[in-house]
Amino acid sequence: MIDQREEFVRLALQPGTNVRELCRRFGVSRSNGYKWLRRYLAEGRAGLVDRSRRPLRSPTRTPEAMEGEVLRIRERSNNAWGGRKIAHVMRNSPTGVPSASTITEILRRHGKLDQRAGEHPGPYQRFERARPNELWQMDFKGDFATGRGRCHPLSVLDDHSRYALGLEACANEQDHPTRERLVSVFRRYGLPEAMLMDNGSPWGDSGGGRYTAFSVWLMRLGVRVVHGRPYHPQTQGKDERFHRSFKAEVLAGHDYADLTESQRAFDWWRPIYNYERPHQALAMATPGERYRPSSRSFAETLPPIEYGPDDIIRKANQDGDIRFKGRRIRLGKPFRDQPIALRPTAADGVFEIYFCTQQIDTLDLAANAASACGLVDIATAMPTTPQAQQQQQNQVDNRV
Repeated sequence: MIDQREEFVRLALQPGTNVRELCRRFGVSRSNGYKWLRRYLAEGRAGLVDRSRRPLRSPTRTPEAMEGEVLRIRERSNNAWGGRKIAHVMRNSPTGVPSASTITEILRRHGKLDQRAGEHPGPYQRFERARPNELWQMDFKGDFATGRGRCHPLSVLDDHSRYALGLEACANEQDHPTRERLVSVFRRYGLPEAMLMDNGSPWGDSGGGRYTAFSVWLMRLGVRVVHGRPYHPQTQGKDERFHRSFKAEVLAGHDYADLTESQRAFDWWRPIYNYERPHQALAMATPGERYRPSSRSFAETLPPIEYGPDDIIRKANQDGDIRFKGRRIRLGKPFRDQPIALRPTAADGVFEIYFCTQQIDTLDLAANAASACGLVDIATAMPTTPQAQQQQQNQVDNRV
């Protein structure tokens, strides 16, 4: 390019040269042709080098300190936060606050906008409980490999505030280790009124049973157990959204040696999520601004089970069955040796079946006529058609 310009100006300086025609032949405009001539006469060959179009002064340019703070916050989020979140975090920064669009341009200029722009699956329809601790969501995120085995992240989230109550690096998804982790959460934050879980282990029974030893333990603590609809992860949309942030800001691009190193990373990020990271669903507030600990303290010793004076009490046998009016009612082995209450309703022959404070089933004596042997397995009376199952699930959802 410089050689062509030098040839042009040398020819143009020849006596009698038609500069306009020479410009046409070299494919340059007249203004550029005369510009190269002026620069060559003033500076020689050096004048033919392209110059930056950047102005000598840029009064609207983002200050370096402000730009550096944008990049620092972006890096702290593992390159996951966008312009609006970073602008909100910088609202009290001594460097000042650029607009969200300016932050986006800074990130683009430094190559910080990448593949994640297309990863957002779109908005969910949002529902939330009216106050903290009315409902917690609990789930295992998909496990990942460490240098020494696999890590199963357990998350516990308050539905109202999205506050991350627990983020635990677990070696498996078994009952007792999970229960121990949850006890530490209960000790710090108290008990929720209810907990929403999917139908997987350890709170769901892969064999089709409605309750497990884990869920019975929660009910024993006075926590209502709510299960999401099978194959509908959007029921736990807040936990799913939390897991996407967790993956982008903690797991992406990182390899952890073991559970200990994983837990250190989880413990480092959880305060950032709770107190620094603004949440769009909370009008850019942080979960910590909306959460308050529960007034219900965790009882180290389980309180006795108490029922009302009109309740009919039956003790479940080793198989989790109770007998009532010549009928066998199967509740499941998790209820073995536990006292169960049958509570009469306004409808004749209809009883609600309770364990502690939670209704776990309904018995309709008129609908479930006695078999030839005088026994009825209530499990055979459960809805079998998809329409009936959906109707039953809607009834459960309305109760919770």
